[in-house]
Amino acid sequence: MKRNYLFPVLLLLQIILVKTIGSFPNFVEEWYSKGLYPKIAWFFRTSLGSLPFSVGDIIYIVLLVLIFRWIWKNKSGFFKNWKVNGLSILKVITIGYFFFHLLWGMNYYRVPLHEKLQIEKEYTEIGLEELIEKLIVTTNELQFSITKNDTVAVKIPYSDDEIYELAIKGYQKLPNDLQDFNYEVRSIKTSLWSYPLSYMGFGGYLNPFTNEAQINSLKPKYTSPMTTCHEMAHQTGIGSESECNFIGFIAAAQNEDVYFQYSAYSFALRYALNRKEKLVEGSASPYKQKINQGVLKNFDEHEKFWETYHTPINTVFEVFYDQFLKSNQQKDGMEGYGKFIGLLIGYEKKCNF
Repeated sequence: MKRNYLFPVLLLLQIILVKTIGSFPNFVEEWYSKGLYPKIAWFFRTSLGSLPFSVGDIIYIVLLVLIFRWIWKNKSGFFKNWKVNGLSILKVITIGYFFFHLLWGMNYYRVPLHEKLQIEKEYTEIGLEELIEKLIVTTNELQFSITKNDTVAVKIPYSDDEIYELAIKGYQKLPNDLQDFNYEVRSIKTSLWSYPLSYMGFGGYLNPFTNEAQINSLKPKYTSPMTTCHEMAHQTGIGSESECNFIGFIAAAQNEDVYFQYSAYSFALRYALNRKEKLVEGSASPYKQKINQGVLKNFDEHEKFWETYHTPINTVFEVFYDQFLKSNQQKDGMEGYGKFIGLLIGYEKKCNF
C-alpha cells in the first residue's frame, strides 16, 4: 500500500470504529465518559484554565493562517493536482477526527440523560402550557426582585470574569441525581472570536481540543450566566445540546445569585414560548400578555442583537452545524436546542423541581 493512501484508509477505519463503539452507549458511558474523559478534561482544564487568554482560539487562528498559506502556495494548478491536494486535506481531517473523538467527541455516544434519570423527554401540549405558566410566574418574580419595577429590563452588573466565577457555585448545588456532572476546575474564557461567533449565530462553544469553554462577550449580558452554564455542561462530558441546556438551566437556577436565576428562567421561558408557537402559530401571544414588560424588553434586546448579525454567513453555518450534529447522534440537529423543554417537563414531574 502506498503511503499516500494511508490516511484515507485510517479515516475510514476510524469512522467504522467510532460508530461501532458508539452503538454500545453503556460501554461509552462507563469507559469513556466516566473513565478516560474526566482525566483528559482535568489535565487540560488544570493546565490551561488559569491562563487569561484562550489557547484554543489562538490554535484556531494559527490553523487558519496555515490553511490560507497552503491554499495560496498551491493556488496554481490546484485542481490539476487534485489527487495530491485531496490526500493532503484528508490527512488533516484524519488527524483532526482522531483527536476530536479521543479528547471529547465520544461523549456524543454516551447513555442519553433521560434514560439515566428515568424521565420522559416527550411532552403534551397541556404539559407545555403548564410549564409556561410556572416559568412566567417565576421569571416575573425574579425580574421584579432585581429591578423593583416590572417595566425595567434586567442589567447584570458583573464583569465577564465575575460571571465565570459565580457559575461554578451553581454546579456545586446540583441535585443528587445530577452529581455525575459536578464541575471542579474552571476553564472558561471570553472568546477572541466573539465577532465571528456573532455572525455565525453562536453564543459560545466548547473547544474540544483544549477543553476551554468559550463565551461570546458581545451578546446581551443577561444571557451570559445561562450560556456559561451551558458551555460548562459540555465540559462535564455532555455532547447533546438539549442536555447541555437542561443541565445549564438547573445549574443556573440553583445558583444563589438572583441574576443567574433570572438568566435561567428567562431562557427557559423564551424557549418554551417558541415551542408553543411552533405547535400553533399565534398561540404564544396570550402568554406574552402575562409577562412583565421588563422581561419582554430583555427578549427584544436578545432578538435585535441576533438580527443585527444575521447574514448569509449565519445561514451557512447553521446548515453546517445542523448536519454536524445530525452526524453525531443528534438526529434533531439545531432543533435539539429547544428539545430540553421536554427534559425540563419530565424532570419537573419526577422531582417537582
